[in-house]
Amino acid sequence: GIGYDVTPGVPAFAAAAAALKTELTIPEVAQTIIVTRTAMQSSAMPNNEDLDTLGKSGATLAIHLSIRNLREVERQLTPHYGPDCPVIVAYRVGWPDQAFIHGTLATIAGKVRASKITRTALIFVGHALKPGADFRDSALYDADHVHVLRPKKKAKV
Repeated sequence: GIGYDVTPGVPAFAAAAAALKTELTIPEVAQTIIVTRTAMQSSAMPNNEDLDTLGKSGATLAIHLSIRNLREVERQLTPHYGPDCPVIVAYRVGWPDQAFIHGTLATIAGKVRASKITRTALIFVGHALKPGADFRDSALYDADHVHVLRPKKKAKV
């Protein structure tokens, strides 16, 4: 008698983006999503997959299994994204008690600490997450953009 929803094949970062009704990539801002984690007590990260290296890309980051390492996330990413870079912590996405905490690299740790979230959360970092930003739309969906599925119309004679 317990209701449930089965969503096969949907990774947590995609489910969170859908629940937030937000895009993770924005033309001319960030066109790449990197799904990663940080090293804590688990296995070490491979060479060149540490946050400092990944942060140099400017991509939108979806960081799993790292909510208790949030200060380290802030320390390593602030030099690349800046302290005002948007951060969203997605807690228990898809569960009835899902929650989203919005902040910046400078403010998110305090907000998460106040919420007492210590696990089952995903951290998004990136400029594509900027709330209320007036980003340009992708040319792929522009009616004037010609491509194989939208060929150039012939002039009427």
